[in-house]
Amino acid sequence: QVQLAESGPGLLKPSQTLSLTCTVSGESITADFYFWSWVRQPPGKGLEWIGYIGYSGTYYNSSLKSRTSISRDTSKNHFTLQLTSVIPEDTAVYFCARDRTGWGPYDFWGQGTQVTVSS
Repeated sequence: QVQLAESGPGLLKPSQTLSLTCTVSGESITADFYFWSWVRQPPGKGLEWIGYIGYSGTYYNSSLKSRTSISRDTSKNHFTLQLTSVIPEDTAVYFCARDRTGWGPYDFWGQGTQVTVSS
């Protein structure tokens, strides 16, 4: 079974850069037919798609594109999220997930990691 696990700092100050890593087991992130995605859920709100990396490259939510970068390290079988210039509204539970189509739904999820942006 595919497993994903997020890791990274959980507390940031405004203007800092969020860096999260998703470690994948049970499937190679180089597989052509999967899209490795980041989504987040702010407190009291629904899920918001951040972006993905797949065989065709990266693609980002237009509202976050200017601050977002997703990359991968195939030798370690993980992919990363960089979100720059964070603000308190970036506070959320961040998930990595696998997508079979690029459009969802996601069939495997990490457990999520809380990220809080506060001064």
